[in-house]
Amino acid sequence: MQSLKVSDVMWNHIEPVRCGTRLTKVVKTLLHNHVTGLPVVDDHRKVIGFISEQDCIHALLVSNYHHEGDPLVDDVMFRNPVTISPEMSVVDLAQNLGAGKPKVYPVVDHNRLIGIVTRTAILSELAKAGFGIDVPRYAL
Repeated sequence: MQSLKVSDVMWNHIEPVRCGTRLTKVVKTLLHNHVTGLPVVDDHRKVIGFISEQDCIHALLVSNYHHEGDPLVDDVMFRNPVTISPEMSVVDLAQNLGAGKPKVYPVVDHNRLIGIVTRTAILSELAKAGFGIDVPRYAL
């Protein structure tokens, strides 16, 4: 278990959000992929922000109330998100999880996004390793 790395549990099958993306498209992506947030990247896949369900909820409420139209992710995203290395130990990451911490971590190698790790993926790996629980790879 101690040797399990972030690269072993990260999810790299989802396309990150690009700058200039309309918020309604971001919401569709979040809902379709069953994730609570996604990194926002530039044209070189450098992580420049993070957009969460909560960010979308707030922005859509304000936008709908004021009839402002569909906002861009650039106006809503959190800038300077926490990123992690693919070499980080899953145990170390799990020990750092807590209230107020991100639920989704962008995984960055050589300043480029290569995947994400969710709390669900970490929980799944800990359950399998410690108790042999067979869990589906849904929403990892």
